[in-house]
Amino acid sequence: NFKAFDEDRGEVIKRSLDSGVWIINASSNYKTSQLAVKISQQYPAGVFASIGLHPINCVVDLSQLDEDRLEEFDIEKYRKLAKEKGVVAIGEIGLDYAVFSREWSERMKKRASAEAVGGGGLEEREESAFAKAMADKQKDVFLKQLEIAKELNLPVILHCRKAHNDLIKTLSEFLSIRNSADRQNCVKLQGVVHCFTGNWEEAQKYMELGFCLGFNGIVWKMDLNEVIKKTPLEKMLIETDCPFLTPPLARRSPQGEGDTVRAEGKAASAKATASQRNEPANVKYVAQGIAEIRGEPLEKIAEATTQNAKNLFKLN
Repeated sequence: NFKAFDEDRGEVIKRSLDSGVWIINASSNYKTSQLAVKISQQYPAGVFASIGLHPINCVVDLSQLDEDRLEEFDIEKYRKLAKEKGVVAIGEIGLDYAVFSREWSERMKKRASAEAVGGGGLEEREESAFAKAMADKQKDVFLKQLEIAKELNLPVILHCRKAHNDLIKTLSEFLSIRNSADRQNCVKLQGVVHCFTGNWEEAQKYMELGFCLGFNGIVWKMDLNEVIKKTPLEKMLIETDCPFLTPPLARRSPQGEGDTVRAEGKAASAKATASQRNEPANVKYVAQGIAEIRGEPLEKIAEATTQNAKNLFKLN
């Protein structure tokens, strides 16, 4: 449901289904959420949708609204969409503090030199206030989406960058408050921390709260070996995060018969770009990487993580 697949979406999905890989299309805003639902409803089986507003797309300043990315969260629109056929989760949702510096830099670039703040101290305080406003907005939107997940009994796909402590705290408080208010119907929120980048201590806290950990091509960019080795297999999921984080092996391997056709000029350039793009069928390489790190058979990893996904997203 991202632009990277606009030219060959059908071919990518066919490759995936032909290889026995099912797809859960995670979303980043309302536009991609709508498309994820539309795509899932075009297939009788094997293609599902997860809808939600990604934290980096939560707008703080309404003047920054952007049809393709930034938006003001509308809980009623998302609640209605979450009830559509094919929706199996709410996500990606969560907290992303890595975006603060990027957004602030963009704002500074837009400031004319004549309007620049004279004192560095004031600018630092301004940046701090901006970061707090963004964090507060992300938490507010996150909590509203957790409410939708709880209400509709849907698992969540969690996104977190440089915010594990706050995300764990927010989840703990949400579950504690909801369960204190309704002790007879305690909330058991389920989900996965996708593209996990935390340490073992943080991993344990997520699992204690009932969440699984998701691993993808990030395992070749960060040292997550300790977490991968110690995580119980029943708490592990594998994913691609496509079109991002292409596994190294996938970059060197053909992706179907179409990639064996010789191309020249513009076609060759497009093919080279596609070879760098990640896609669902590449999840097999993630399974291989996990198996090597854990010293376990590939078949064991593939079978267990597949069943974990089916259980979590109720795909059985």
